[in-house]
Amino acid sequence: MSTIENTKVEEVFKQYPKHIQSKLLILRQLILDTAIETESVDHVEETLKWGEPSYITKKGSTIRLGWKQARPDQFAMYFNCNTKLIDTFKEVYRDVFNYEGNRAIVFAGNDEIPVNELKQCIALALTYHTRKHLPMLGI
Repeated sequence: MSTIENTKVEEVFKQYPKHIQSKLLILRQLILDTAIETESVDHVEETLKWGEPSYITKKGSTIRLGWKQARPDQFAMYFNCNTKLIDTFKEVYRDVFNYEGNRAIVFAGNDEIPVNELKQCIALALTYHTRKHLPMLGI
């Protein structure tokens, strides 16, 4: 796992229940790994937005990771609801993920994370502004 350099982000991760924390750290690492593997992404900023760990690139749309006490056995990867990201994911990965409206991919605590499919979704978000004009975001 990559070190969390932003101490405020690190504190938020520490506040999550241990079983959720480990899952969210896996999602975090998938974001960072995907950024490294995506040719047009040169830097990912790790910060807090709405009190949740968030990841943004110069040419991308913000990705947030979150857990809500109201749904203690779920965690999610949130995307900007004003983009075509979730609509595209639903079209391509209709039966792979569970969605919350047009803003999130939601996981149950015991879900197996479909890594390859999720990495494609992450790559689309990290490069969103270069592909938002393309049908199906170019996939």
